[in-house]
Amino acid sequence: MQPQESGVQYSRWEDRSRDEVHVVAGSSTEEAWSWERISRKLCSGRLGIAMKVLGGVALFWAVFILGYLTGYYVHKCK
Repeated sequence: MQPQESGVQYSRWEDRSRDEVHVVAGSSTEEAWSWERISRKLCSGRLGIAMKVLGGVALFWAVFILGYLTGYYVHKCK
């Protein structure tokens, strides 16, 4: 099936009793496909695992530094 220029996607089920129409508002189908491709690339495979690990480490350090600074100012001697 060739990509359509409009923002309407049509697919027919095998039992032919249900037709499905999707309307993509505000963006073309080519843009949606490119975002899908990018998200699939960044969220799966080795690169996806590396991104999740780096995100977890960055989140850990952000919370650690925020907690350290909060504790410092809360328990600071006058």
